[in-house]
Amino acid sequence: MMQQKNTYWIIAGALNLLTFFLHLIGGQIDLVNPMLDTSLGIEIKSQLVGAWNMISIILLATSLVLLYAGFKQKFTAKLELISFVGYLNLSFCFPFILTGFYYGLLVPQWIFFLPIGVLTIIGIKKAKLTT
Repeated sequence: MMQQKNTYWIIAGALNLLTFFLHLIGGQIDLVNPMLDTSLGIEIKSQLVGAWNMISIILLATSLVLLYAGFKQKFTAKLELISFVGYLNLSFCFPFILTGFYYGLLVPQWIFFLPIGVLTIIGIKKAKLTT
C-alpha cells in the first residue's frame, strides 16, 4: 500500500517557512537594525545578532524537515524527528506567552508557533494510523 502525502506536515512546514521569512526580514527591520543603532557594546551586539541568526537557521531547517517529510513517502520511520520538531515549536510558545504576561504586552510570536506544533502532532497521529 502506498503512503499518501502528509498534508498536516506540509501545511506546518509552509507555516514554518513563512515564519522563517517573517523572522528573517521583519525581525531584521523591526528589531535587529534598531538594536544595532543603540549604544550597546559591539560584543553584546554581535552575540545578539548571532543568536538571532541561529533562530533563523533553526526555523529554516525545521521548515525543510517538515516539508520533506510531508511530501516524502515512507518517512514515518523518522517520527521521532518530526515529533521533536512539533514539540520544539510548541515549546517556543512559552517564552513569548510568559514574557507577554510579565510585561503586560501582546507578544504575538507564539501565534505562529502554536499551529505549527499542533499540525505537526496531528500529522504524527495520521502517520501512525496509515502505517
